[in-house]
Amino acid sequence: MKRFACGRNGDTDLSFLHCYSCVNKNHGEKGTEQDYISGITIGALTANVALNPKISLLNGFLALAVWSALTIIIDFWNIKSKRFRKLVTGDAVIVIKNGVIVEDALRKVRLDIDSLRSLLRKKNVFSVADVAFAVFETDGKLSVLKKENKQTVTNESLNPAFVPVNPDFLPTEVISDGTVNQKNIKKLNLRENWITHQIKNAGLSSVSDVFYAELQKDGTLFIDHKKQPSPS
Repeated sequence: MKRFACGRNGDTDLSFLHCYSCVNKNHGEKGTEQDYISGITIGALTANVALNPKISLLNGFLALAVWSALTIIIDFWNIKSKRFRKLVTGDAVIVIKNGVIVEDALRKVRLDIDSLRSLLRKKNVFSVADVAFAVFETDGKLSVLKKENKQTVTNESLNPAFVPVNPDFLPTEVISDGTVNQKNIKKLNLRENWITHQIKNAGLSSVSDVFYAELQKDGTLFIDHKKQPSPS
């Protein structure tokens, strides 16, 4: 029985490697969500064939072959047809435009404000107000174009002796989705009546009208008001 199990595992391992290499040979290091799902599925099928004696090797190989063929066909049409590619992978979505968060876009890609700020920080952007455009790509990554006056290369090119000043604090969230972040305003030593005054100056009636607000390095309050959801 042990000899049979070893042979069975050896055969399925070779089949797995062959199917996986066929499916992924054109992707290189650039893997999409579809690629990961394909790899996981092939691995699961292989494990079932190798470990479950009730599944015959023939049926297991057929399942691997069918799934691999289906994946290759989908990849082929992804390359050949833009319409098919759009159907499978979707479109890149603009989530910030000229320093303003596009709420409908966040809902469309199911991205919350904390995740958006985390993705921005990975791009060395610590304030929404500094962003000209931010695009949520189909692979889940964020592409960011800073406003021209916020690009560090501009300062350095204009003045080679330019030395950036270390800020006392990073741009910090004060309001998120109509709720004041009490922890942060205490840390920043802000008063709520000052925040309310800034909101009034921005033409809004209350905190509940604010989608996102953050204190900038220069002491000003960046405010992005809530927008009505567009009709679907």
